[in-house]
Amino acid sequence: MVACIVCDVLGEKNNGTTLAATNLIDYLKSRGHEVRVVCCDKDKNGKENYYVTPTFNFGKFLNKVVEKNGVSIAKADEKIVREAIEGSDVVHLLIPFSLSRMAVKIAKELGKPVTASFHCQAENVTAHVFLMNAKMVNKLVYKNFYKHVYRYCDIIHYPTTFIRDVFESETHKTNSVVISNGVNEQFFKNVEAKRVSDKFTIICTGRYSKEKAQHLLIKAVAKSKYKDDTKIVFAGSGPYENRLRKLAGKLGVDADFRFFSRSELLSVLHGADLYVHTACIEIEAIACLEAIVSGLVPVINDSPRSATRAFALDGNNLFKLNSVEDLKNKIDFWRGHPELIKEYKSRYKSIINSFDQEECMKKMEEMLLSAIEMKNGKSQVL
Repeated sequence: MVACIVCDVLGEKNNGTTLAATNLIDYLKSRGHEVRVVCCDKDKNGKENYYVTPTFNFGKFLNKVVEKNGVSIAKADEKIVREAIEGSDVVHLLIPFSLSRMAVKIAKELGKPVTASFHCQAENVTAHVFLMNAKMVNKLVYKNFYKHVYRYCDIIHYPTTFIRDVFESETHKTNSVVISNGVNEQFFKNVEAKRVSDKFTIICTGRYSKEKAQHLLIKAVAKSKYKDDTKIVFAGSGPYENRLRKLAGKLGVDADFRFFSRSELLSVLHGADLYVHTACIEIEAIACLEAIVSGLVPVINDSPRSATRAFALDGNNLFKLNSVEDLKNKIDFWRGHPELIKEYKSRYKSIINSFDQEECMKKMEEMLLSAIEMKNGKSQVL
């Protein structure tokens, strides 16, 4: 199989879409498939089977906004995209912006099957223009995604039933498969724990951005009766780092901000005492699953716009939507009940194997092959 993967930017592995793309690319290559990648990463120029497009120029002011948010948007170059798709057996899209819009148009013209993964909630877009809570605007974003990309796809991959149901409720029924993005096998292994502090350590993993809402954790710890004996580790990077640092300093909260390599993150997760997931917008949250697989009990934002709350065993794993007070209470609860942490760790062990990345990538491979067979008339619609 020759698979053409279209993803605006691979870049640093500091977000779910980048990780999902690189995991799929690596897996397909390991299975002996030829993988062509269309992206706008300048460092991929000249590398075999990478087709690098320019980045989109939004103008001086908007370019700064885009750069500040640590993302890049590809400018679709028809010649480059067409060259990548010609000779491919299937085209797989990851982000429903201009690059995917051109790719799906060319793929249909050439009679190529098209699949897509759903990695972008409407709020991931509207949060950058301060309209994250504007329901009508979010609805229009989803309709735009469907109109220009997803309605042309033979199969759509959703990481969770949550995001499938959200998207289909705003647009139309789609031919879909639900497959977790999966947790890397390294997180299932026993590794040497690294304690970053003698204090009770809470870890929060993810990109520093508005929708990830890390400020809730800082404010909650500031109110905790255990504040002086609590350390927060924010593992990640992103545009909100400076304001989060300032908030922690202002409130006198002991917090570290650092981007860890995978091996470092594994050790730090195994050495932490509690995991807190503050994001109110989330399609799946592999970061939370990685923490659970590493043996941590999670406390999760109970947001109706996040799939992550499905990982809660009961109310002890949830705090009320964006409530600093309830998050503070949950942190103090777990701090005061160490015996329950052991019990919950044991309960979580029974569900983690379903998120093994190898099995999830195998299902993704089967989806791509099925799309090819469907186009050739050898397979029924999934």
